[in-house]
Amino acid sequence: MIHLKNSAQITAMKDAGRITGEALLIARDMVRPGISTYEIDQAIRRYIEKCGAKPAFLGYGGFPASACISINDEVIHGIPAKDRILMEGDIVKIDTGAVYHGYVGDSARTVPVGKVSEEAKRLIEVTRNSFWAGIEALKVGNRLGDVGSAIDTLVVENGFSTVKRYVGHGIGTDMHESPDVPNFGTPGRGTRLCAGMTLAIEPMVNVGACEVKEMPDGWTVKTMDGSLSAHYENTVALTSDGVLILTQIETDF
Repeated sequence: MIHLKNSAQITAMKDAGRITGEALLIARDMVRPGISTYEIDQAIRRYIEKCGAKPAFLGYGGFPASACISINDEVIHGIPAKDRILMEGDIVKIDTGAVYHGYVGDSARTVPVGKVSEEAKRLIEVTRNSFWAGIEALKVGNRLGDVGSAIDTLVVENGFSTVKRYVGHGIGTDMHESPDVPNFGTPGRGTRLCAGMTLAIEPMVNVGACEVKEMPDGWTVKTMDGSLSAHYENTVALTSDGVLILTQIETDF
């Protein structure tokens, strides 16, 4: 069942989204060669808790950290660790969320570590742009297939591939609500978009093929062919006046 939100509920979700976005900014500013993913995760946790919120990921399904931090060919769900050290030329995906007054924010960004390759820069840019292509199609009366098709079309036109196995999702008082939000689809097909929907839209884009594999730790997902992957996510609300980006803040990246 899809839970449509009223204006008061969307306002409450903005607070969770703001905390999530601010935590990501803190994480971004920490990214540099030599830092561990554990240090970044701990800073995210401290900030979220300082705001009177709870890290949405910590303990969720047994996940042991406050952020998923994934490096290079790791697509999503990387587990932070003291021995996971960022190196010059890496790209790092940081995905986190906050629960505030019962509502969840969820957002992710891909950050270059120092000087990265031109291919990596373009991957990050295309992934971000594919999110915004999806937002252009997120209109009352359209369908989820319109959103997924817009994302996938931009990705493919730029020579990359969209991960199909993992998708975005509804979000509200629970991290994962209905409906699923694929980053691919057929225009005019799928669930009808209605005012009051709150969604986590999150393109995951690979340099190589779209296939991925799960690691023995039960969490980390990597590209099957070892190619680079990028991730960009915001929590959004669809209203009769358009789309609100609930996790975007003024100095977004």
